[in-house]
Amino acid sequence: MPQIDVLMPNPMMPMIATALEGKVTLHKLYEAADPAAMLAKVAPAIEAMAVGGGHQPINGAYMAQFPRLKLVSSFGVGYDHIDAAYAGRNGIMVTNTPDVLNDEVADTAMGLLLATVRQLPQAEKYLRAGLWPKGNFPLTASLSGKTMGIVGLGRIGKAIAARAQAFGLKIAYHGRNRQAAAPFTYYADLTAMAAACDILMVITPGGPQTRHMINAEVLAALGPQGVLINVARGSVVDEAALIAALQTGKLGTAGLDVFADEPHVPQALIAMPHVVLLPHVGSATHHTRNAMAQLVIDNILCLAEGRPLLTPVAETPPSRL
Repeated sequence: MPQIDVLMPNPMMPMIATALEGKVTLHKLYEAADPAAMLAKVAPAIEAMAVGGGHQPINGAYMAQFPRLKLVSSFGVGYDHIDAAYAGRNGIMVTNTPDVLNDEVADTAMGLLLATVRQLPQAEKYLRAGLWPKGNFPLTASLSGKTMGIVGLGRIGKAIAARAQAFGLKIAYHGRNRQAAAPFTYYADLTAMAAACDILMVITPGGPQTRHMINAEVLAALGPQGVLINVARGSVVDEAALIAALQTGKLGTAGLDVFADEPHVPQALIAMPHVVLLPHVGSATHHTRNAMAQLVIDNILCLAEGRPLLTPVAETPPSRL
């Protein structure tokens, strides 16, 4: 196998480096005593990058440093940290890790919904504080008879919908286009869907096109009994508007797995006893993260061996190369 040079700008799961070393020439930028000097030295040779979603943006200016760059292999289904449009225009492929995390994220989404509506973390805290002998935990809201609007009926959205139907929820959805095969009510207008639903489940991709699409108007339409669940990207929700809606009672409650400035969560949200907050654990199981890491590895090895890439994103189809 021809050796290609691969850059890993930031630490990733150990299995990725272990699997690549010996099969490619791997440059771990984060281990360099002088990262800038190392980058200047290796940049002309780099043909691929292995990147995660929680580090520096891989924008056009960053990619332009590597004249031989052919692939950015990204860990995660979301790739809003990469300028995929720039990559597509410049003959660079971008791959992500779809499908292998659908079930895990869908399970987390439903668990977060149940925890939020039934106040399960608060109930456990009540028991652990020794308060049960003094009286029962207060009654909570219910999922019974509720309608859930899904923002983004993609692969994960469909997996969530299947689970939600098993709980007896009615399903609606919003997206750029109606899906002929989807047996759910479609809303072209997000605010209208929010007004018609009890629960808003956000699972749309991040990026400039969806930034703050869940804004004050949408939250007001969801209403004082409404529930917002976000397992997408923190950027999709106007966090300041969300905090204001929760503080003033214009929105009932929220369950959040993602935030605008991770890992930093606004103290205003942490202080609210009626919301449920998770540290971005949607796909965080050994099984799923290993499968995601393997896709990162396999896409890089496909490039090294001259085979078609496994999971190119929409902006960089193979026909562009």
